[in-house]
Amino acid sequence: MKRYLITGASRGIGRAIAENLAGVDVELLLHGRDTVALAEVYEAVKPHCAHVVRLIHDLALPSGVSDLIDQVGKKPLNLLVNNAGIAIVKPFCEITSIEWEQTVGVNITAPFLLMQHFAPHMPPGSSIVNILSIAAKTGFANWSAYCMSKFALEGRSQCVREELRDRRIRMINVYPAATDTHIWTHIEGKWPRHKMISPEEVASAVAYALSRPAIVALENITISSLAGNL
Repeated sequence: MKRYLITGASRGIGRAIAENLAGVDVELLLHGRDTVALAEVYEAVKPHCAHVVRLIHDLALPSGVSDLIDQVGKKPLNLLVNNAGIAIVKPFCEITSIEWEQTVGVNITAPFLLMQHFAPHMPPGSSIVNILSIAAKTGFANWSAYCMSKFALEGRSQCVREELRDRRIRMINVYPAATDTHIWTHIEGKWPRHKMISPEEVASAVAYALSRPAIVALENITISSLAGNL
């Protein structure tokens, strides 16, 4: 049985990936903080999976990461999807130390600790997927903390990819343009969500990359909207 860990699986891209990858030979380990939303995902994928586990932990806290690792257990993973993330959108002079630390904790430290713990035990043919953003390659006004975190994860992923290559573990980085997810509900301003790409489109690209033969690696996937960057 294959074991897939997906962080930030309670909604948006994480949920779409969970629904896309559900299978009779798959154990889905779904992380989230919203117990109600995660329960909805659990009910949606449970009929299609061998087993589903809910992992309710705050990845902004080192204890939350360690508790998640403990709950996942010692059986190796076949897939780790680093999808959980937060976005602080405001002028850089207004970002508080707490907001900065939360951004670093969830977007940088947690993926690092998860990769560091699970990758050494993943068998050949396994994959690590990092849901990055076009903000990992381009800076946007008022998005400094978010862009910083994605640039950092991008750089680290490139290095770890080379370390894992000989073990035939694929590192797949995904760079979606603005995606119509719950995150925009909490960001001030008027955003043309109808022009954004959908979580299902991102999930479909991830599923395609994972479906390639184990020797083939679609290492960097950029998913854009014809409407351009919003």
